[in-house]
Amino acid sequence: MISALGQDDTPGGHILAYARGGPTALRILLGAHLRRLRTAKGITREDAGEAIRASHAKISRLELGRVGFKTRDVSDLLTLYGVTEPEERGTFLLLAQQANTPGWWHKYSDLLPTWFELYVGLEEAASIIRTYEIQFVPGLIQTEDYARAVIMLGHSEASAEEIDRRIALRMTRQRRITSPDGPRLWALVDEAALRRPLGGTKVMRAQVDRLLELTESPDITLQVVPFGQGGHAAAGGPFTILRFTERDLPDVVYMEQLTSALYLDKREETDPYMKVMDRLCVEAATVVESRRFLDALRKEM
Repeated sequence: MISALGQDDTPGGHILAYARGGPTALRILLGAHLRRLRTAKGITREDAGEAIRASHAKISRLELGRVGFKTRDVSDLLTLYGVTEPEERGTFLLLAQQANTPGWWHKYSDLLPTWFELYVGLEEAASIIRTYEIQFVPGLIQTEDYARAVIMLGHSEASAEEIDRRIALRMTRQRRITSPDGPRLWALVDEAALRRPLGGTKVMRAQVDRLLELTESPDITLQVVPFGQGGHAAAGGPFTILRFTERDLPDVVYMEQLTSALYLDKREETDPYMKVMDRLCVEAATVVESRRFLDALRKEM
């Protein structure tokens, strides 16, 4: 494991101690360090691309962590950037190897579109996940039966085996929430999602019971956005904000669409969503009020 290497004083050494992130986060971190080394030397992306027999566009993708790293490319870039000390080079090369290790979700790659595979990797790395949902209960707090009903909506023609694997993928993602090193989850759920009877009354009863159970967790904050609120800050639709412990990983705003997703990570893009999320948390029912709402909803079923 990366964490077994501990933290050292070499550049990039603190990254090796960052075990939570998995390969997606490690690619982003390695790319950020390579970009820092390049700019410190005043080297253009075009010149860096020539050094590894590639285009400046590939350098850009490498520095953004959007593609895997070849050990030879990293070695050549380190030489170009003047990194010659063996231990320091070894740190970066080891990081490149770790960043190329398939994540646990690799076995589900046949089910994951590339745009969502990136999200699963980022979710794995996050220390805080803040999400607002209007149509469904958020995936990370769904019961298996509720998840089945949701998945069947978009994959009605899939085989029973494929549906089961999709549910297994979702349940595996959920287990991180309750693991000792899991992220803090702050979920805001619109009343519309709780009133929509997906899977029938029995399934919804169990789902509400699950939500009530989760309100007891110290690492989960659950708020309901009731109909009585009328209009609210998140009128634009559902979105998720991912925050990371590692300072080189910026906040990411994720918005899923029917056949693709939008990722925002520039400060000027993410700040408005952060403000909307903060306002929504104030406008929504408090945690105590939300639990009372769920209790009352459960008695109605």
